[in-house]
Amino acid sequence: MKIKRGDLDGSLSHYLQNLVLRAIFGAARLLPYAPRVRMVGWITSRVIGPLAGYNRRVKNNLAHVMPDLPPREVKRLMRGVTDNAGRTLMEIYSGAEFVERMKTTPFEGDGVEALYAARDSRRPVILVTGHFGNYDVPRGALIAQGFDLGALYNPMRNPFFNAHYEQAIGTVGRPIFPRGRRGLGRLLRHLSDGGMIGFLVDIFVSNGAELSFFGKPALTALSAAELAIKYDALVIPIYGIRQADGISFRVRIEAPIAHTTPEQMTQALNDSLEAITRDHMEQWFWVHRRWKPERLAAIRAARAAAQAQTAQTRAATGD
Repeated sequence: MKIKRGDLDGSLSHYLQNLVLRAIFGAARLLPYAPRVRMVGWITSRVIGPLAGYNRRVKNNLAHVMPDLPPREVKRLMRGVTDNAGRTLMEIYSGAEFVERMKTTPFEGDGVEALYAARDSRRPVILVTGHFGNYDVPRGALIAQGFDLGALYNPMRNPFFNAHYEQAIGTVGRPIFPRGRRGLGRLLRHLSDGGMIGFLVDIFVSNGAELSFFGKPALTALSAAELAIKYDALVIPIYGIRQADGISFRVRIEAPIAHTTPEQMTQALNDSLEAITRDHMEQWFWVHRRWKPERLAAIRAARAAAQAQTAQTRAATGD
């Protein structure tokens, strides 16, 4: 097998990134919980964010969906978003200390009673969140308070980092299922047995439906809604909202999404995430490549060509 230079460069870059992150996490764990979380947030916002290009990504995403945002607010968000991202990772890597705090995290919102009723009756539930606040807080809080919740997750692109990241999120709670055919099969068995599962809605999926997020087209998987219809499961938006102290959280559980079509249900999930993000702009991961307009344009062109080819074939065969 021929190894390309780009592959070697990418592997070396991933290896070095992993070394830096492991060193930061290792040093931070020598501190008590709150100071360590604040420290990693500070390092991420002041050092890692600018060097890794995260600030530029935040700025570009904001320019794409909110071009009239004042420069001062853009600058505030570049720092606040990366601070929140750093805190989130350190919290997940704090293991038992993070889990212990989840035991007393309060639940609020119009969906709390529906969630408890579904648990008691063993009705399947699909909980949907996004890259917001600390996205592992709802899972950790529910598991810590006795809910049977499994989650589908995306393995990290950096294989060195992913090895210990999987271990860290597993410490927060299990079962967890890696995205893919095998993981999805296990997740569906958990759901069909009356369990609860968690999804992230704000992931660019090349074969997803073209829906709207912050007024811009965003390819979005319909999986959560399709599974809800198939298994008669509740679909409930849920969020871990970071509080003003930067350390504690509350979990907002919104009213279940009505069963209509997969597209309408998923758009409602996008709208829910957008609404809570607008209330807490620094807590959504604006470093996340959600829209990818250049790739979307190429996908649109490919879909149009495929539709045209299908139409020509049908015309030629008389179908």
